[in-house]
Amino acid sequence: MTDTPDTGSTDTASDTEETPTTEDALPREYPRQWSADVLASDGGVVHIRPIMPADADLLVEFHNGLSERTRYMRYFGPTPTLPPREVVRMTTVDYRNRVALLAFLGDRVIAMGLYEGLAADGKPTSAEVAFVVADDHQGRGLGPILLEHLAGAAAENGFTRFEAEVLSENPNMVAVFRDAGYQISRAFDGSTVHVEFLIDPTEALTAVRNARERASEARSIANLLRPSSVAVIGASADPKKVGNVLLANVLAAGFTGPVFPVNGSAVASEPDDAQPRRGPGRPPRTAPPSVRGIRSYSTVRDIPDPVDLAVIAVPAARIDQVLDDCLAKGVRTLVVVSAGFGEKGEAGLENEKRLAEQVRAHGMRLVGPNALGVVNNHPDIALNASLAPRIPGAGRVGFFCQSGALGIAILDTAAHRRLGLSTFVSAGNRADVSGNDVLQYWDTDDDTDVVLLYLESFGNPRKFGRIARRVASKKPIVAIKSGSGAMSPVHAQRTGPVRDDRVAQMVLEQAGVIQVETIAELFDSATVLAYQPLPDGPRTAILGNSSVIASLAANTARSSGLEVVSIVDLGPAVTHDALSAAVAEAMNDDAIDAVIVVFVPPVAVDSSDYALGLLEATRPADGGDVPTKPVVTTFLAVEGVPPGLSRTGPDGLPVRGSIPSYPTPERAASALAQAWRYSRWRSRPAAAPAPIPDSRPEDARSFVREAMADGPRSLTPREGSYVLGHFGIEVVPFRDVRTMHEASAAARELGFPVVVKSTSPAWVGRVDREGARLDLSDATAVITAFNELQTLTGDSSLQVQRMAPKGVGMYLRVSDSPSFGPLMSFGLSGRLFEALGDRSFRSIPLTEHDARELVDEPSVRTLLAEDHTDPDALVELLQRVSALIDDVPEIRELTLDPILASPDGISVLGSHIDVGPVPTLADTGPRRLG
Repeated sequence: MTDTPDTGSTDTASDTEETPTTEDALPREYPRQWSADVLASDGGVVHIRPIMPADADLLVEFHNGLSERTRYMRYFGPTPTLPPREVVRMTTVDYRNRVALLAFLGDRVIAMGLYEGLAADGKPTSAEVAFVVADDHQGRGLGPILLEHLAGAAAENGFTRFEAEVLSENPNMVAVFRDAGYQISRAFDGSTVHVEFLIDPTEALTAVRNARERASEARSIANLLRPSSVAVIGASADPKKVGNVLLANVLAAGFTGPVFPVNGSAVASEPDDAQPRRGPGRPPRTAPPSVRGIRSYSTVRDIPDPVDLAVIAVPAARIDQVLDDCLAKGVRTLVVVSAGFGEKGEAGLENEKRLAEQVRAHGMRLVGPNALGVVNNHPDIALNASLAPRIPGAGRVGFFCQSGALGIAILDTAAHRRLGLSTFVSAGNRADVSGNDVLQYWDTDDDTDVVLLYLESFGNPRKFGRIARRVASKKPIVAIKSGSGAMSPVHAQRTGPVRDDRVAQMVLEQAGVIQVETIAELFDSATVLAYQPLPDGPRTAILGNSSVIASLAANTARSSGLEVVSIVDLGPAVTHDALSAAVAEAMNDDAIDAVIVVFVPPVAVDSSDYALGLLEATRPADGGDVPTKPVVTTFLAVEGVPPGLSRTGPDGLPVRGSIPSYPTPERAASALAQAWRYSRWRSRPAAAPAPIPDSRPEDARSFVREAMADGPRSLTPREGSYVLGHFGIEVVPFRDVRTMHEASAAARELGFPVVVKSTSPAWVGRVDREGARLDLSDATAVITAFNELQTLTGDSSLQVQRMAPKGVGMYLRVSDSPSFGPLMSFGLSGRLFEALGDRSFRSIPLTEHDARELVDEPSVRTLLAEDHTDPDALVELLQRVSALIDDVPEIRELTLDPILASPDGISVLGSHIDVGPVPTLADTGPRRLG
């Protein structure tokens, strides 16, 4: 966008239209779910919410602040003031046929967008859209954001198309529609352009939304990690105080921009040499207050230069005033190391929520509270805005964690292992900035090759999966996913505890994330990924001077998925030339994908020649530094990257091509195996969830929303079957019956043979199958079965269903997990298999590869093969269910049980669907923070 206004068509409703004048008179409840915090293209936060009648004065103030040109572009005329009737009409809407959204920065309206349904026979499906942005906020991408959120509201109300009238001299408005990802059609009519476009989400539109989200979130974190100036609020001359440590660390790192200490208690003092310069009757001269020899200020407002980043170390009770000062100063990002918030219980959590709301309302981003801080080792930045006493040197690894104490240990360990970091973020209580935000930054950061995460929760789990999958396709992500025991009680209550580590492992692997259990394993994997290439395959050669150590490495390698193709024992007295020659031979062998070198000489020798020989043996033929296949070693049982095995950059720190060493052969083999599993995942063909060509998502959404008009509920079996049919999932025909006569009639209608069964939870899925009578071939058998089952189960209503071909019984369930979002579990049908834990899990949405992995689980694969059943139909069913959940997020739970897989195809015999409001953290619809 340029500085040309983001404006659109006029609002065409008649001035004589009668509208309600109070919120209580609105035709339905105020749609609070449309309120959202969003990021502008410059990374600043903007709050969007639906308009209310009480906003009349704000709207007038907003209009009066627009330039003459902006008003002309919006209203096609001068319009210096808004008539009172127009103000009432614009602020009193029905949130269905007419919707208006306001964008706020603090208490100020900075943009407005609205749509109004156009007259049509029956229910209108097309609406006219318009928006206008304050002059000083144009060029921040607010037009596309408002359009995206208006389209989301319109789609929820059943509209499918937007139209707009645009002045021909305002081409940037047309560009807004086009750049938002819509396929527009235009018609010129003299001085105006008529624009039309469908608002239903398409693959192209979603891609544009995601790209815009990625760019804005990456920019907001860039504002944090690449500031041009830093203010330390709460800076103190007392070395025992946190503010002193923060300022000292910022200065010691050599931050390349100006640093401004802010100390509210600082007062000007007389300089030591002032006395001799006093003249008769003249007051004493005073020097500006300072902290650590740097001029300090009583508030951030007093700083004469711009401030990008404020690091705050003041008591929680003083935060409100600091926020007001930062807003007035135009600070972009905050790092709050102050404690006393969510970690202190319910009262602290409420204060923390209020802090996050205020920060976002002020247009800023927040790391913390209770954060350790942030680090950027790039020499052009050299930022250490943290409390860490020791940070590693510059490298190409990014690290995110929450715990401050853990962060200190992580930084110390990285420094000990000589693993260089590009950037580090410790988010503390993570009231705002999360791992998702930092992942977006690292995705676009050319200085980061490997990402490390210590996760206590996924934040927005669906968003995490989407972002992690994209990032991992280019850069390895290694993560420790802590269980519920690692969470504070308040955090567990807020995000939901992780109850099943096996589920976490499956979900992370699905997104390409390498999961480890300990910090040691985290750095083991990070070291090989940071300094060595990925293996092209599992074929591994092990060589060295100890057969025992080589055997230990081989055992771990095989159990971890590597294929050991050779073990070469060079003997304890091997020379450095012989070791180098053996490694070079393995490096040049096309039948080998990776090399493990074990070297622990039995007597004290000078190891430098061995290290040099090993390093040179891995150098590629073209003379470069990075070997063509990965090499790991147990060189003298050293941990990390020893100097002798390092290729160094201009700053003397290790760079790619350095050889990592491990204290045990098991750890060396395990780290290499992790790299191979990631390489195998990354080499898969890129795939997105496949569209379902014969699906009707709009009809399914409309039906579900109408079904839950009175609140959450379970769909009847017939309603569930109807919804499934919109995605090509056919349930074997059935009838609900209450009498034996109805049962007999239903059997004749469906065609023999049939099944009579109970659908109550107590009888579905039983191993003894007592809740069903199968293969009934005539009316007499049906009546007998009906009477028997009604007496046995006590059910007043039973079900008659056409008999399906016999096959392998499968179970599929999708439910909303607080830790992982919509989660599909799949396995063999029956309570016995469920009790045995015979279930595999994947998060929604599924790619074809995800679906095949579910079907390829050992127990399922074995039975399908024995039954000569083609798994492709089952894969297709899983993808259809995934698309249904993704397109209709109001489906909170769905179960298909049993599913019979046979050589004749797939038969779905039963379904259960619960519907309800979309969770706040759903990754659907217009993009928003959170």
